[in-house]
Amino acid sequence: MLKQDNTLIAKKLIDTFSESAHALYNYKQLAAKVGIFDKEGRAQVQEVIQDFIDKKILLHAGRGKYRINSKYLNREHTSHNYVIGKLHVTMSGAAFVLPEEGETDDIFIADGNLSNALHNDRVKARVFPIARRKGLEGEIVEVVERSKKQLVGNIKIKKSVAYFLPDNPAFRREILIPGRLLGGARDGEKVVIVITDWKAGTRSPLGEVLHRLGKPGDNNVEMNAILAEYDFPLSFPPEAEAAAAKSDIPISKQEISCRKDFRGVPTFTIDPADAKDFDDALSCEVIENGYIRVGVHIADVSYYVRPGTPVDEEASRRGTSVYLVDRTIPMLPEILSNNLCSLKPHEDKLCYSAVFDLDEHGKVHREWFGRTVIHSNRRFSYEEAQEVIETGKGDMCESILTLHRLAQIMRAERLEKQAINFETEEVKFHLDENGHPTGVYVKVEKESNFLIEEFMLLANRKVAEKIGKKSARNPQPRTFLYRVHDEPVSDKVDTFRKFVQKLGFDLKTGSRKVLAKSFNQLFSTMKSRPEHDMLTKLSIRLMSKAVYSTQNIGHYGLGFSYYTHFTSPIRRYPDLMVHRLLDHYLHGGASANADDLETRCKYASQMEQRANEAERASIRYKQAEFLTDKIGQVFEATVNGITRWGVFAELQDNKCEGLIPIRKFDDDFYYIDEENYTLVGLHHGRMIRFGDKIRVKVVEVDMLKKQMTFDIVS
Repeated sequence: MLKQDNTLIAKKLIDTFSESAHALYNYKQLAAKVGIFDKEGRAQVQEVIQDFIDKKILLHAGRGKYRINSKYLNREHTSHNYVIGKLHVTMSGAAFVLPEEGETDDIFIADGNLSNALHNDRVKARVFPIARRKGLEGEIVEVVERSKKQLVGNIKIKKSVAYFLPDNPAFRREILIPGRLLGGARDGEKVVIVITDWKAGTRSPLGEVLHRLGKPGDNNVEMNAILAEYDFPLSFPPEAEAAAAKSDIPISKQEISCRKDFRGVPTFTIDPADAKDFDDALSCEVIENGYIRVGVHIADVSYYVRPGTPVDEEASRRGTSVYLVDRTIPMLPEILSNNLCSLKPHEDKLCYSAVFDLDEHGKVHREWFGRTVIHSNRRFSYEEAQEVIETGKGDMCESILTLHRLAQIMRAERLEKQAINFETEEVKFHLDENGHPTGVYVKVEKESNFLIEEFMLLANRKVAEKIGKKSARNPQPRTFLYRVHDEPVSDKVDTFRKFVQKLGFDLKTGSRKVLAKSFNQLFSTMKSRPEHDMLTKLSIRLMSKAVYSTQNIGHYGLGFSYYTHFTSPIRRYPDLMVHRLLDHYLHGGASANADDLETRCKYASQMEQRANEAERASIRYKQAEFLTDKIGQVFEATVNGITRWGVFAELQDNKCEGLIPIRKFDDDFYYIDEENYTLVGLHHGRMIRFGDKIRVKVVEVDMLKKQMTFDIVS
């Protein structure tokens, strides 16, 4: 008789006992129940029974009989237990369901029990106890929601049969492409496909080619492949483009008459030198009582993009603009993002503005929110504005220097209270005309960046307070969209605190305010020490991710009790939603539906995360491309990650990151000391710590996986 797998036998045994919770069976009866009658098979059944006895899943019931543990039946691990969660497939091919709720551990799914589920799908899994040394195992019974609508990879044609091989190694299925659905794709081409059919019991689904991207390795092909990999569309629907084009008409005098007119007030924008869309402008004037009136003017996208229109539906679906290394994929069609809504200089533009009267100490005495019309006098790059700040000379120097002085006061006060001053690095590339990276550098933020940042933070905070904060005028706050950031997990903070104590710093964790201030002192104290970058990165990893929500818990990192996103509606759909809500409430509208708005918040957070992942993927691809002609070269590097797979190192000159596989550490048995962020040799005590300076050699670059492999030299 064909030998059965122990996993299958275990599953059948539990099914047998679940049919009758009080039944008693001996091992021969149980073997018969699972369809085993030979001597060798019964020995297998006895092995599984013994494993269940050891785990107290089965109990002895006298005279060689067994019964199922009633307590076990009451637990959530019986064959009738179903769990909803996300399927995660590792690079090695192991698959696990990560449950959404409860304290159930991750559930291992054997390859034969995956059904037609794919990596990151939301699935329903049936959990059963098995003869494994640790953990739970189960099988996929239903794909609740597909994670991806489209897949990216290469076409392979052998003997007139076309296969699609996904780029992402987590999607471990060949997909058959019928000839009629190839769309003209040729062998070796990179394409985007969609799964059209997947019959139960078949290993390979059928697919259809949606887009032919072109030859692998071409810059445009690979950037479009990254967009498609994260389910961002490669073009706008014709109906959205057509609807946007109809908006291109002059601003009527009637519309201007309904707005507060700021066209006579000195106004400017500050943006990156290569920016094409200008969301925000600042105006500055000294008014009669000596206060400084600052206008934070934000493009009035809500005027041009009305709810339910083709443009709005497409913007809602995208959720955000996407910023890859060499291009921006806008949330809105170009006629809106780069023209009508963009606050270009020397043109009348419609805005939604937050206007503040501040004293010389940066304190807000009056505020106003509403629709405006502006006329920007000057477009500055950050570099040009920085030159005005440093020299005190140049166009509009009085306005810029006044706002710079206020921004410095506001920033100092914010950091003194509860905000954490994370100094993050942004990697940029020098690209040639073909998009090939010729150099890598780190973007440095200066006072001109902080000037814009402080006034955008002020506007975002005050808009959230206007709607969400209780007051005599606002006794019952209405449902609103907040940008929230939760506190770090206390266990992680405690581990980090013990670690920095060994570096001679006492991180104080008494309260939210105390911890934030202590973090800033840590960064300041360590500024001149080699551990500074390491500690900054470790601190960021302690933090939760900021998300959108109707449930206001405040923004921990910024130290604000109320915060939203109001200042970038050209590139973030939540900001457009905030404009609409703010205007609705300012005109006495009823509170929005909380459930509907929360659903939209969750979707916006997901799309933001997806856009960030696409951006990081483009950076990894360019880093890999930059190192392709540097195989065998040795670089100075810093350890910036330690995992069971190996040690991650970042090259100091160009910020490229690669993995030193654990197999390269063959002089000892190594284990991870998690409390000290260290890889330790068991026998000889050799240690490699997060932040260590090392020398590495580039040994392999995999452009498809966007991975670089290093070897440690010293």
